[in-house]
Amino acid sequence: MASILRFRKLCYLDPAKCSTLGFESFETPKVDEKQPFETPKVERRDEGIASNVEKVLEKPKKKKIKKQPKDWRCVDYCCWIIGYLCTTWWLLLFLYHCLPANLPGLKVYEPPGTRLKREGLIALHPVVLVPGIVTGGLELWEGRPCAEGLFRKRLWGGSFMEIFKRPFCWLEHLTLHNETGLDPPGIRVRAVPGLVAADYFAPGYFVWAVLIENLARIGYEGKNMYMAAYDWRLSFQNTEIRDQSLSRLKSKIELLYLTNGNKKVVVVPHSMGAIYFLHFLKWVESPPPMGGGGEPGWCAKHIKSIMNIGPPFLGVPKTASNILSSEGRDIAFIRALAPGLLDSEFLGLQTLEHVMRVSRTWDSIISLVPKGGETIWGNLDWSPEEGNICDSGRKKYLEPSSRENNSNDGGIGKTIFQVKKEPTKYGRLISFGKAASESPSSQLPTLGSKDFMHPSTSTNASCGEVWTEYDEMSRESIKKVAENKAYSAKTFIDLLRFVAPKMMKRTEAHFSHGIAENLDDPKYAHYKYWSNPLETK
Repeated sequence: MASILRFRKLCYLDPAKCSTLGFESFETPKVDEKQPFETPKVERRDEGIASNVEKVLEKPKKKKIKKQPKDWRCVDYCCWIIGYLCTTWWLLLFLYHCLPANLPGLKVYEPPGTRLKREGLIALHPVVLVPGIVTGGLELWEGRPCAEGLFRKRLWGGSFMEIFKRPFCWLEHLTLHNETGLDPPGIRVRAVPGLVAADYFAPGYFVWAVLIENLARIGYEGKNMYMAAYDWRLSFQNTEIRDQSLSRLKSKIELLYLTNGNKKVVVVPHSMGAIYFLHFLKWVESPPPMGGGGEPGWCAKHIKSIMNIGPPFLGVPKTASNILSSEGRDIAFIRALAPGLLDSEFLGLQTLEHVMRVSRTWDSIISLVPKGGETIWGNLDWSPEEGNICDSGRKKYLEPSSRENNSNDGGIGKTIFQVKKEPTKYGRLISFGKAASESPSSQLPTLGSKDFMHPSTSTNASCGEVWTEYDEMSRESIKKVAENKAYSAKTFIDLLRFVAPKMMKRTEAHFSHGIAENLDDPKYAHYKYWSNPLETK
């Protein structure tokens, strides 16, 4: 009985708090100060003991802590987008292969080659394919110690896994020499030979694969189809100096001509391959050592026709932004999908800075700079596009406005379109700011060629200077470039000479971007003019 009373006393005493030990006891029930403390009356001894034991053993309820949602980074969004796209692609591909070919209402796709073969078309003239820039594969033949195990492995074209495994080593081996535009010491990267050189740019991203497959359906194979692979990083004449690519192309065309019953060759160049082959047409009939030594009628004898696919004969305007900052249309699209993906947090390096540094050693990029100057591309106030706005772009310049017609039509509202006062001026290849692209030229400062004279660099570089792969440009020099606001096709060449003097000094010995005044002038026999249709016969 005594033990029961002591147990009851223990149950009704206030439990002590021991906050200094890191824990607390159970909370004391609130008691009204006006009412005295009364010990509850227990009618039955057993029920009172049981209720007191339950109170002692009752544990406080733990509050459930809600987990806060994790903040998503741009890389997470990018990975999820890629995952959704891949999953959707594989699901559609799986369903496509699971459906029977003779399903009612399902029209089976017939490749063009199969249809042409059914119509009786067969292989006749040999075909030569000429790939463009960046679409041809490059493989390693000699490299630094960091490239151990990559002998004859693709550095460009394919899976591109070496970018993630060893990015700096990969960039170093794709860089050319700043002075010569050829291989750096101890590095040899060469074009992948054969049809596999440019059939696929990456897994699932075809370039020539579909055309090759359809040509094979009508009888083409290795004996009458050839891929003219070359190192697209080099200038066109340097592909002959280093790899004899032009000589091998000449020999292959002659061989295809002889082994196929003296049938002329059909050439299909793509993108930059069109101006590369234009250079070849002038080279092959020019006397050595500059040319290939073919007779004057060599092209007419061996070539049936040329079918250019997207030829940039007069250049590509987006090359301007690519050279200055690597900010092309594709890069801007990636930034819109995943902001910060190409910043320093990705792979621990300034991605675009390294891309720009490497690409400025590729002389072939200068071949795509707009040719013809302001005569072809316009100036700050005029461009050939004026008055010839196509339907797809008309919506950019038309603004809808509604008004109510108070005439005899009963006040029915009509929507009319009014042309903007200041349409985009396409003659301005580069503009620093939206206002500079739309303002009249009278409100813009202008700089002449003499204003772009490069200052002599001092040996003591201050902290206010920005380093590039060629020179040390002071903040004053950068400010001068930006203050000019807008550049046309003519002044853009002067801008390149100021920003990248070594690159322009090297490449202007291989390419020209002007308009010939007199094609009979002997100077136009030089190979630097052969890839410019405005300076060749």
